[in-house]
Amino acid sequence: MTRTVLETLRRLIRINSVNPSYEQGQPEAAMASYLADFWREHEIETWKQEVFPERPNIIARIEGEQPDKRVVFEAHTDTVSAVDMENPFDPVLRDGRLYGRGACDTKGGLAAMMHAMSQVKASGRKPPCEIWLAATVDEEHSCGGINALCRTLRADAAIVAEPTRLRVATACKGCLRWRIEIHGREAHSSKPEQGTNAIVQMAEVVRVMDRDTRALASRSHPTLGSPTFNIGIIRGGTQVNIVPDHCAIEIDRRLLPGEEAGDVLRHYTTLLDDLRSAIPELSYTMEPPMILAPPVETPADIPLVQGAVEVLREMGLNSEPIGVPFTCDASALSEHGVPCVIFGPGSIDQAHTPEEFVECAQVEQAVDFYQRMMMTDLTAER
Repeated sequence: MTRTVLETLRRLIRINSVNPSYEQGQPEAAMASYLADFWREHEIETWKQEVFPERPNIIARIEGEQPDKRVVFEAHTDTVSAVDMENPFDPVLRDGRLYGRGACDTKGGLAAMMHAMSQVKASGRKPPCEIWLAATVDEEHSCGGINALCRTLRADAAIVAEPTRLRVATACKGCLRWRIEIHGREAHSSKPEQGTNAIVQMAEVVRVMDRDTRALASRSHPTLGSPTFNIGIIRGGTQVNIVPDHCAIEIDRRLLPGEEAGDVLRHYTTLLDDLRSAIPELSYTMEPPMILAPPVETPADIPLVQGAVEVLREMGLNSEPIGVPFTCDASALSEHGVPCVIFGPGSIDQAHTPEEFVECAQVEQAVDFYQRMMMTDLTAER
């Protein structure tokens, strides 16, 4: 019996694939097993690419008329934590929306790509280019899956599934994440003057960085807006009656095209060094980046973008390219030299929230878009 794309999406949501780095997380092995079974059922060639133990990428392939041309459709299989959700893996259909963890980020896009590929296979027609569908692990933490794929990948174009509300995105921000630690000196809390309070010093660091952040609003990109800065984690101290000798923050800085990570890091080092002139005892360590994903800006005049615009026009959808504020696997693909666009059902406003959902009609339209893209030569000049 042929399943609908929404039935497949429900099955994907029922699989807990919260990234193992987060609470409730576990390896994406169950997702990999389901995908492998789906491809076997549809007689589509598939294989695993081991990334971490029990965490493989799953790649499916259909031959093309031009064996030397390859287009990759990519979606990640992991999700963020679901601790704040009620029944996150029990999909609920309500008012034309399907609710559940991963519904829009990005199992809706993955399900649509799966059904588009199975339709192409069932049609008996060869697509113009070889088609790969890569379902990758670890996007929500350190992008280990896409990085592993890129180490051996050769491709002419890529379409990355992320929630864009059925708009084609040709640009996305980059992401730079790093950790700063302040080193103080412990003392008994009844004699705080004998110690150096790392939390108090970190408060000064946060104040200076927050004031500096206001200047980011003066820079802007036509579709991405301004760069952003966020301190998402702060940890310090041992117990309440001890002057803390350590305090650390983790920073998320979103980059615009043209911004270099090295320049950005040097800017914050200068801020800290200037602060040390006012607080001579300030001692800090700025650790190497935990994540460095460069921004993406794909030219509007290349065949991939022109093809996507043409398909959206044929479908009667908004074909004006946009930029998206988030970072995704397109960053690694673009850095690897593969031109990318980002497209998928759902909105980033619902991703990572306790009420994550995707519009069912958008998932069904995404199947049509991906299927048309698979049957379009995205390497030919128009």
